[in-house]
Amino acid sequence: FDLSQGGLASGSCFPSCTSTMNIFRLCGDMLHLASIMLLLFKLHKSKSCIGVSCRMQEMYAIVFICRYLDLLYSFISLYNTVMKIIFITSTVYLVYLMRVKPPVATTYKREDDAFRYELYCIGPCLILGALTCEEFAVTEILWTFSIWLESVALLPQLVILQTTREVENLTSDFVACLGLYRALYIVNWIYRYFSEDYVNYIGWVGGLVQTGLYADFFYYYAMSKWYGQKLVLPMAT
Repeated sequence: FDLSQGGLASGSCFPSCTSTMNIFRLCGDMLHLASIMLLLFKLHKSKSCIGVSCRMQEMYAIVFICRYLDLLYSFISLYNTVMKIIFITSTVYLVYLMRVKPPVATTYKREDDAFRYELYCIGPCLILGALTCEEFAVTEILWTFSIWLESVALLPQLVILQTTREVENLTSDFVACLGLYRALYIVNWIYRYFSEDYVNYIGWVGGLVQTGLYADFFYYYAMSKWYGQKLVLPMAT
């Protein structure tokens, strides 16, 4: 089952729970999971979180907790339930590693992770959630809020990447997997539109915004892989 539309990643937990799995959704889910596993591997291997935004992981933790409240009162499938629990627990664990647990936490500097999402994103996304939700209920507002918040969750990481400019391979690979997962969901939406007459305007707009934020990064990431070089981002102008 889709962890996004009707399940895990970016669609209502209500309208599409009975839709069938397709290869684009499954690959998107696996890439999303791979991005988390790559980041966990990087932190445990290097014992350092330099170049990684904890603020982005905090945003994703909020996204997953708000989106998967249906874990408390409904069961869709074993796959759906297990993946939701993995996304929540692994993201909270990433935050714990970077904020609390030595030696990784000793390398984290909050002042360098400068994008204050709590100031710029939480309020506007909550307002959008209340204004655009299909039903004015707490769970539906929080679900819609999670869509808008995920659409801008990359911003703290982009700020750090733009500041450091030279990006470690594992860090760039984790960000790339996160972006590719979203790109595959766009393909999934197109497929479902033609095969199922599926429509979810909120998820579509949020997904397109999120994918657009990756565009510049993907260009330089692709060039670095093509030429076998380390990813170096241009200076901000």
